Amino acid sequence: TLLRSQIPVRTFAEWDHGVAGFLEIDLVGHEGGDPRGEFAYSLCCTDVASGWTEVRVVRNRARKWTHEALKDVRAALPFRLLGLDSDNGGEFINHHLVSWCSAERISFTRSRPLRKNDGCYVEQKNWSVVRRETGYGRYDTEAERELLTAIYADLRLYVNYFLPSVKLITKQRVGARVTKRYDTPATPYRRLLALGALDEQTLARLEAEYLALNPAELRRRLTDNEKKLMRMCSLKMDSRGREVAATG
Repeated sequence: TLLRSQIPVRTFAEWDHGVAGFLEIDLVGHEGGDPRGEFAYSLCCTDVASGWTEVRVVRNRARKWTHEALKDVRAALPFRLLGLDSDNGGEFINHHLVSWCSAERISFTRSRPLRKNDGCYVEQKNWSVVRRETGYGRYDTEAERELLTAIYADLRLYVNYFLPSVKLITKQRVGARVTKRYDTPATPYRRLLALGALDEQTLARLEAEYLALNPAELRRRLTDNEKKLMRMCSLKMDSRGREVAATG
């Protein structure tokens, strides 16, 4: 509680949305409705300004695995990491991560308790990127974690280079009617270009990577691996069910 009180609270509208580098982060659990024992989590990180999204598999929600995944995300970002914003879970609110952010000059804030809208950007990606692609199964084996890692390696390319999205520009209420206006759909890659957030070397690297990709091939590989993951989870659950039935 004392540590949490030292971390500033950030609400929905308090970050500079025109500067890339400020990430909302969250963990998505893959317990499949059974919270007992150890199971995998997905660390979802979304840049507020561009929508650039990185997802990493973590063994469980221990701060050790979460911190290692965050360092891997930082190394993969095409721009400098300027800030992190998390919920109030212990996997994020701990002295280890606070000290790391302070030493690396990374702004660290948290949302208000029980206010998911404060992290609306990453909450959207929890569904559209993580849940829609990996489902709601229980993933607790090394083979499943390895397959999730392969899925996310292709998914980061597909989402960031080829999946456009819109951003809310204005929201106006007149009586009971709410009018929302959105910008032109654009991919995170195109938004980074528009923001001028990339240096020349990074810009050339991303352009070469983009031109070398085939979105249809990425989508087919994603679909095949996701079906494989579902089969793997289903076979595992059937096997466990037979074991329980055999033991009475």
